[in-house]
Amino acid sequence: MTYLTKPKFHHPSLPKNELGFTRRDYEAATSTLCAGCGHDSISAAIIEASFEMAIEPHRVAKISGIGCSSKTPTYFLGASHGFNSVHGRMPSVLTGANLANRELIYLGISGDGDSASIGFGQFAHALRRGVNMVYIVENNGVYGLTKGQFSATADRGSKSKKGAVNTDNAIDLVAMALQLGATFVARSFSGDKAQLVPIIKAAIAHRGAAFIDVISPCIAFNNHAGSTKSLDYVREHNEAVNSLDVMLGRAPITVDYEPGKVVAVTQHDGTVLNLRKLNNDYDPSDRLAAMTFLQKHASLGQIVTGLLYVDPEADDLHGHFDTVELPLNQLDEAALCPGSAALHKLNASLR
Repeated sequence: MTYLTKPKFHHPSLPKNELGFTRRDYEAATSTLCAGCGHDSISAAIIEASFEMAIEPHRVAKISGIGCSSKTPTYFLGASHGFNSVHGRMPSVLTGANLANRELIYLGISGDGDSASIGFGQFAHALRRGVNMVYIVENNGVYGLTKGQFSATADRGSKSKKGAVNTDNAIDLVAMALQLGATFVARSFSGDKAQLVPIIKAAIAHRGAAFIDVISPCIAFNNHAGSTKSLDYVREHNEAVNSLDVMLGRAPITVDYEPGKVVAVTQHDGTVLNLRKLNNDYDPSDRLAAMTFLQKHASLGQIVTGLLYVDPEADDLHGHFDTVELPLNQLDEAALCPGSAALHKLNASLR
């Protein structure tokens, strides 16, 4: 496949972040997706979040599987590390990379076909193990590359472009992420940049498994009347639990919040996520309440967006394994292969 390259010329007056980068420095190849695809809006949100957080592109590893969604890492952060794995196997590849080098920021980009079908088991184990990653599913309810068959996230009773009705029950990846123990769970809409960008920023700052389900309409095969993932349907049934902004400890962001409608969630690494709550009784630190809230609104045909759950004291896979602080890819041979005596001692401790 040929990818169109963007001109490297930057207008000298473009805004720069504290590292001296412009938003253009976080872009990559020109998208070859359908014009108007929601996935491109997600790429733009990742670019914006990275720019605002002043992330060094070389500190990011973006890993994907197969599908329209998994093509999108080609379209953002062109100066970062990247690996396009096989269908449904992104989580295990990312886990291995994370164990080898814990110093990188890991973005796992997947789709509903990639994560809710062939990769469902890998999705589950990556979240329950607490891999320190931002796991983004670009969810459109169809297999766009193979002409619009229903995916496992398509709602029962929804209609395809050709009029076929889906008779299978849908897999709700947000509900699964909550049940599996993900310590940061959110859902957003590709067309809601004001909500999506701060969610991505908060997920990057979070330590542990952060999962974001982004409803991203497929304009070619799933944007018609009868689809529950079309632009019109999502806009009409979007129930936002909060308005969001994130304030990182190293770089305060000036925002204007209405008095009495802010809850500050302090995360494990000291960063603060500020939520302007639309309903005063919603508690983003209560996992069970989040699951109940999600199911209640799903029964009403409403798509809940916003930060649904965050664990302020989350740990990650390295904490569970008590791994060394120095990344494994920086250890020398003596540290990695300490000899038969050390192996005998380890084996004896397991007997």
